[in-house]
Amino acid sequence: MASSRLKRVEESATIKVANIANKLRQEGTDVISFSLGEPDFDTPKNICDAAADAMYRGETHYTPSAGIPQLRDAIAEKLRTENGLDVNGSDVLVTPGAKQAIFEIMMTVLDDGDEAILFDPAWVSYNSAIRFAGADTVWVPTDTHDNFKPLDLEEYITDKTRIIVVNTPGNPTGAVYDRDTLKNIADIAIDHDVLVLSDEIYEKIIYDREHISLGSMEGMQDRTITVNGFSKAYAMTGWRLGYVCARPDIFQGMLKIQSHSVSSATSFVQYGGLEALQGPQEPVTEMVNKFKARRDVLVKGLNDIGIKCQTPGGAFYAFADVSEFGNGDEISEKLLVDAHVAVTPGSAFGDSGRDFIRISYAASKERIKEGLSRIESALT
Repeated sequence: MASSRLKRVEESATIKVANIANKLRQEGTDVISFSLGEPDFDTPKNICDAAADAMYRGETHYTPSAGIPQLRDAIAEKLRTENGLDVNGSDVLVTPGAKQAIFEIMMTVLDDGDEAILFDPAWVSYNSAIRFAGADTVWVPTDTHDNFKPLDLEEYITDKTRIIVVNTPGNPTGAVYDRDTLKNIADIAIDHDVLVLSDEIYEKIIYDREHISLGSMEGMQDRTITVNGFSKAYAMTGWRLGYVCARPDIFQGMLKIQSHSVSSATSFVQYGGLEALQGPQEPVTEMVNKFKARRDVLVKGLNDIGIKCQTPGGAFYAFADVSEFGNGDEISEKLLVDAHVAVTPGSAFGDSGRDFIRISYAASKERIKEGLSRIESALT
């Protein structure tokens, strides 16, 4: 009885692996999970206190569908000062998570038969959202030896292309695109009159690199739909709070979808988001420093085993080449069964990932070291 629309969409591979790992844990197995993209830190106390205070003073009712004005204004201020975007609070839509924003974007800008461009490999839910909207995904290969930069992007643009999806820092690779790479994407988007979705959810989890917002580049203000949120930078995954800014016609389309579906983000959660932006930022810096230390342990350990792995410039993922030992699907299964280490097969993120596995280092250094030891024992 499932609709044809639903049949276009596959189960999330990351969630599938996490569910298997959880089942093994329930059976008493000590599974080290490197599969989910979730910081293992608690949400900072000041954010929790702000949400609780809002709840207890009665902020538990419907809010405007686009979000409470205070949060929209604070987000706009952040985007102006940190990202160089010329936006006001009225340009900002607060959503129940960045994933909801991406879904709303695809449903707003894509029609049946349209094309959307993804850089292979890409986060699993982009393709699902594109296909759910009735459009076709066009996969552009990337240079797996050079920061996963897109190759020959312009060759894949057709008269059906409506949007290019850019994610930097990126999932699953951790790649951070430099200004030249982004300038090339922007020039192509302008020349061919297509939109760009700039997913910047990992912007603050970046190591010795510069984050550049595509929407700040010349000619890209009205062409870029910027998505961000609180899940990664502030360890607020379960809070489900994201945001998007877009030009008025796209904004109104997204707002229509939101008002008829999820209505709005949770009322008191929005006050937690307000505190996240306006409160102390030291917890973010501390978390990023710990992620960097974990990254260094993991990448060195993988390369010592013989698993080729570039050093990611951001996010908290390593995209590791396991072709010396098998393909990504085989190795993922072997590690889960033989070593009780859960990773995500690279094929979940596109055809170019078939020889890779994604490892999330959102785990303590002790667990990472134990995981590396188990991986080495299983493969060597």
